[in-house]
Amino acid sequence: MKREYTIPPCSGRAIDIRLGEHIAVIDTEGGQVADFFAVMPDRPDEFLSPGVTIDCNGSLRLRPGDLLYSNRYRPMLRVLSDDVGEHDLLHPCCRPEMYDFFYHNGKGHRNCLDNLNACLGEHRAIIQPVNLFMHTRVNPDGSITVLPPRSRPGDRIVLRAEADMQLGIAACAVAESSCNSGRCTAIEVVIEFSD
Repeated sequence: MKREYTIPPCSGRAIDIRLGEHIAVIDTEGGQVADFFAVMPDRPDEFLSPGVTIDCNGSLRLRPGDLLYSNRYRPMLRVLSDDVGEHDLLHPCCRPEMYDFFYHNGKGHRNCLDNLNACLGEHRAIIQPVNLFMHTRVNPDGSITVLPPRSRPGDRIVLRAEADMQLGIAACAVAESSCNSGRCTAIEVVIEFSD
């Protein structure tokens, strides 16, 4: 059975996932980041960790076949296919303090930290998601540059769940920089089971 969800711009959604389900995250209009996070429903202190994923894969990039790991070094998801090949494992969720620091407009600004906490019923002080479609260039001197996403309309990444989990996915709210190509649009998610 297929389940389809639309995550409107600057909002988030929780989705319950079962072992073996395929999760397609789709950038419908192109140039939009999806903050992608997951928690183990029976172990709330275990969650998706980009840092551990970098450690286990030995890379700042995700490729088909790679696993995404929890903070306890257990596989949570496997990348099955990817139209874009450029995702960010470095940045935390945008939050009011970030908007204040860079743009002086944090008060009342929609943000991915609040959106993910709200949809998951959590109160995490910081969330480090996998920022799907976000294009962060690591320069030779160690500095980083955020560039517009390379995703085009309809581009997707498909992952397989390696465990039961609850996803939290936010359509990123940053319109002030190149992060989302200067505007915020919707993200589509399609869940289906495939043998």
